[in-house]
Amino acid sequence: MNLHAVVANQISAVNPLIQLSIKVSTGYTQLANGQQVPTYAAPVRILGQVQSLSAGEIRHMDAMNIQGIRRAIYISGQIDGLVRPNKQGGDLITTPNGQIWLVHVIDEYWEDWCKALVTLQNGA
Repeated sequence: MNLHAVVANQISAVNPLIQLSIKVSTGYTQLANGQQVPTYAAPVRILGQVQSLSAGEIRHMDAMNIQGIRRAIYISGQIDGLVRPNKQGGDLITTPNGQIWLVHVIDEYWEDWCKALVTLQNGA
């Protein structure tokens, strides 16, 4: 049962769904000087909501020593967080106002949606 679909209309009345663009990390290429340059798949458009973090989520990201402007983004669909053994992670989410957010952690992962903890990358 998709519980998010049950409450999505009520949540959207207060915090509307927005069009997001997600670029999934495909790893990196290495320049001749050894510098690693991230590579990404073509952007995919999905719906989502940007929300503030809870106190527990703030403590969690503080414990990971992640600093900056942080938010939670609820995504209609699924993406993955950082999985070092699989060389996954580093996905980028762009909001309609041009802000670029780096996915650090997938806090909740369900069949039809997920909740990503993200950090602002470009200060826009």
